[in-house]
Amino acid sequence: MNGTDVLADAFGRIRETVREVVGGLSADELNERLDGTTNSITWLVWHLTRIQDDHIADASGLEQVWTAKGWAACLDLPLPSHSTGYGHSGRQVAAVRVDSPDLLLGYHEAVHEQTLAFLGTLDDAALDRVVDESWDPPVTLGVRLVSVVGDDLQHIGQAALLRGVLEHRS
Repeated sequence: MNGTDVLADAFGRIRETVREVVGGLSADELNERLDGTTNSITWLVWHLTRIQDDHIADASGLEQVWTAKGWAACLDLPLPSHSTGYGHSGRQVAAVRVDSPDLLLGYHEAVHEQTLAFLGTLDDAALDRVVDESWDPPVTLGVRLVSVVGDDLQHIGQAALLRGVLEHRS
């Protein structure tokens, strides 16, 4: 197994967990903010998917699935199309809502497919390519991809916790 295989496996685990967390919940449950101020499952899954989409597109030179494949129009959120959720206010978090779990899962699936396609073009040497010189030390592609995996895992874990709380209340 090489480094890109390990990354593909990690992104696959994120995909599986997104399906487990979102599957079977209603739009109301996905959109619920437990105390009126917390992130919703919708926002967490949307945000982790937007970050993955943004970072993979940047690293690959491809356009984001969000805009290129029409997901911004499908979800029709009252946010700028470049918004990824980073630094969102409570009002912006509340604006990230879905009418159907299928939309949330569909967007994640499309980003996952683009991620795997990109990883399929890489070999281990490509992971050493510097993709961001604004950090010290400069960030390599491998480090950036591991960072996305880590961020995604944290957010899907938060969403899983919220699902557990929602199920426990029922």
